[in-house]
Amino acid sequence: MAKKLLRPEAVRDFLARRYNNQHQDWLAGGGAWPLNVSLGVPLEKEVADDPGAVREWVAAWSVWKGPADIAWESRQWPRLGRQRLPTSLSVPSPEAVAAIIGKSSRWATALERYRCMTARWPVLAQGSVLTSKFAMLADYSVEDFERLVSLLDWLEKNSTSNLYLRQLPVHGMDTKWVGQRTGIVADLLRAIRSSPEGVDFYGLCGLRKPLDRIRIRVLCADLRETVGGLCDIEAPVDELANLPLAPAACLIVENLETGLAMPDMPGVVCIMKLGNAVALLGHLPWLRDTRIVYWGDIDTHGFAILDRARRVLPQLQSILMDEATLLTHKALCGKEGTPHPDIELPNLSREEMSVYSQLRSGTWGQKLRLEQERLPWNFALAILRTVLSSKEKAPDLRHQQ
Repeated sequence: MAKKLLRPEAVRDFLARRYNNQHQDWLAGGGAWPLNVSLGVPLEKEVADDPGAVREWVAAWSVWKGPADIAWESRQWPRLGRQRLPTSLSVPSPEAVAAIIGKSSRWATALERYRCMTARWPVLAQGSVLTSKFAMLADYSVEDFERLVSLLDWLEKNSTSNLYLRQLPVHGMDTKWVGQRTGIVADLLRAIRSSPEGVDFYGLCGLRKPLDRIRIRVLCADLRETVGGLCDIEAPVDELANLPLAPAACLIVENLETGLAMPDMPGVVCIMKLGNAVALLGHLPWLRDTRIVYWGDIDTHGFAILDRARRVLPQLQSILMDEATLLTHKALCGKEGTPHPDIELPNLSREEMSVYSQLRSGTWGQKLRLEQERLPWNFALAILRTVLSSKEKAPDLRHQQ
């Protein structure tokens, strides 16, 4: 019986759940107020069965001091006589909910900043873009909040500045600060300007985007002579495209340390740590008629990157990403955090698609992942040397389904 009677701590828990689920809507003026919470009034028989529990329940509400009103009712019962019992709690506002659950300061700060931003940009009162940034509104320091507002104000007024981030005349702002908040800035600026989705951060802000860069290692002494003796080169894509390189083969590795550890190999250039930016390889003309070998992680993201790379380099051949490599070294596997979305990867070969599909289905274990750097170095290097020294060009693998 006593479980039906909500004590103050149970009501606080209920209000905390309601707050967590609805505080964004409340920030924009939503919600039906007052919020009435039934306290679970007992029947006469239930009181007679456990009078001590009921007395404790009544006593707990008798000393209630929260910012909400308790409704009391008198009940006349044949055996127990007249009893005065609490029936419901009426919470007048979101501020009262926040006070009851100990979040008054965060709520007041968020509400004040919400009103400040919607007064400056009324369009932000529409939709849920601003309310979804509740943590920013509630928790940013005074300096960070003022910096954010100043940045949005400047970007709104200077939509095509073509400046680098470092050049923006916003007091106290630095590129690292913005880099940690590009999502928030982009979402709010897009709403302020009513800009469509799909425009990247730099285009949306009218800023100059840093040039895409690629890092390579020239593993051949003869090739190094053509680029001034340099071995380890990182430069914008357009500048790398103009290098007088004519490699016999190119090795693409996902892991930077793997690329740095590669020894010299005749005629070979190594490209390191491009990740999802592998499409940039299509801008390097000296790769178009070159043997290309790609070595990535054996996980769903690794195969998605492989598919993306083969769109621009159809001759690309994967290595050490097959079923035999995975199963032979299964003891070295870890877990993939969040698998790649289940979308079509049309540029994988039959064998690659088979491994990818079985990784997704959990044939060998859930979210299995074999990172390339876990493979024994001598084992991997021997296979790489054999493949890269071959004179035979790899076929176009995009349509071997």
